[in-house]
Amino acid sequence: MMAIAIDRPGGPEVLRAQMRDVPRPGPGDLLIEVAAAGVNRPDLMQRSGAYPPPRGASDLPGLEVSGKVVAVGEGCSRFKPGDHVCALTPGGGYAAYVTTHEVTTLPIPQGLSAVEAAALPETFFTVWSNVFDRGGLQPGETLLVHGGTSGIGTTAIMLGKAFGATVITTVGSARKVEFCLGLGADTAIDYRQADFVEGVRAATSGKGADVILDMVGGDYIGRNYRAAAESGRIVQIAFQKGAKTEVDFTPLLTKRLRHTASTLRPRTIAEKAAIAASLEAKVWPLLASGRVKPVIDSTYPLAEAAQAHRYLESGDHIGKVVLTA
Repeated sequence: MMAIAIDRPGGPEVLRAQMRDVPRPGPGDLLIEVAAAGVNRPDLMQRSGAYPPPRGASDLPGLEVSGKVVAVGEGCSRFKPGDHVCALTPGGGYAAYVTTHEVTTLPIPQGLSAVEAAALPETFFTVWSNVFDRGGLQPGETLLVHGGTSGIGTTAIMLGKAFGATVITTVGSARKVEFCLGLGADTAIDYRQADFVEGVRAATSGKGADVILDMVGGDYIGRNYRAAAESGRIVQIAFQKGAKTEVDFTPLLTKRLRHTASTLRPRTIAEKAAIAASLEAKVWPLLASGRVKPVIDSTYPLAEAAQAHRYLESGDHIGKVVLTA
């Protein structure tokens, strides 16, 4: 099969097409013929050498796919060859075929294309587990989403609104402000033009945000503390501006804040299966009804994965970038 491998740590140019053997499904695994694969920031980090695959996972990038089941491993009982699915993978999605756990695989929601389905697993698993499980977002609360036009950001805006929250987001241009407001955000702040801390306070009559989803890090950590409401929850999922900074922790005490963090890929199969079950019960019906729909920015053929990485790194995208077979 054709696959996109990482020659060595580096820029997009280190992504190279290779011929690989088709993997075989082990116990509890499915073999999926890939129709489309999502491109995510962790793929870029793996390519640069900053996010190595966990032990036993494929060395190929690609954490989410859609496609057709072509074989099943021992112990699989839900899906059969011919079923069309989308799946969270431990790696290997940038290929014509990939194996992944049956319990982290879900049916494609009614009405979604293969490209749209490939944009679901990594992003929706991440948002659900962090905003709702770890952050405990409740109806009537205020959610602050940094990077509102990213795949994570657009998903968080839509799910926050669908479950009854007021949503504030930060973005980097007037065009992106307009897009996020059209997507449903109640307030969108251009961080290049205004201080988001003051913007959040103004939008909440001084109360602050109950839950903050942050992938920026750096000086945003201390600023998040100032933007948070009393008993607020800050959920960290990345450190695009760096993992080291000087922080005044006083608000952590005076506001009784909680600052938690997680990454998805290293979590156990059982933990990922639990997230999948929650998504299927609570979010898949929203997707099937059209109330929530993944935002697709652009698609690239699998052979042009390097170009897709360059584009994602540029920050010009709005929504997801997806590779097609």
